Amino acid sequence: MAVQITIRGVPEDVRDELAARAASSRLSMQEYLRRELERIVARPSVSRWLEDVRARKEAAGNRVPSCSILSARDEDRR
Repeated sequence: MAVQITIRGVPEDVRDELAARAASSRLSMQEYLRRELERIVARPSVSRWLEDVRARKEAAGNRVPSCSILSARDEDRR
């Protein structure tokens, strides 16, 4: 079920840029903003992504010492 969202206090220059982007995409501002919101929520937040990475790292059970990482990085730069 769709809901209504109202955002108050949007600066005029921000609104103008959003309108320009919507127009260049040949979308109404409403459709453009709906698509942008859907795009944002389709990806995990940074904190959620970090949780997932840490969980996978722990589940894998292997650790690479930082000195090995730095050494490999330095070798790659030569």
